[in-house]
Amino acid sequence: MTATPDLADRYLAAWNETDPPARAAAMAGLFADDVRYTDPLVEAEGRDALHATIGAVHQQFPGFVFRLAGPVDAHHDQLRFSWELGPEGQEAPVAGSDVAVVDGSGRIRTVLGFLDRVPAAA
Repeated sequence: MTATPDLADRYLAAWNETDPPARAAAMAGLFADDVRYTDPLVEAEGRDALHATIGAVHQQFPGFVFRLAGPVDAHHDQLRFSWELGPEGQEAPVAGSDVAVVDGSGRIRTVLGFLDRVPAAA
């Protein structure tokens, strides 16, 4: 299955969904059951663990939204993109890049996340 740039939009929409049942529904069609998400701060295995990780991000950064920070590069079964996390319409204090790999059904199986900018601990 070939990855397409629209997967990045759907991915960030899932991360931006604050309603847990709506987020779970969006994730069901987007992520494989056994999705594996890894970044410098967390490793989540399975859709439920990723759902909990997204919820924790909403608790840590209430009112913040994810947005693309440049073009999406996709080929074969993988895509990469940069993103920002911050208040709507304001400079984002958090930025990173992700590489995602899709499975044969077009759902995201693996996400490798990199944090490029994070706020200093208070």
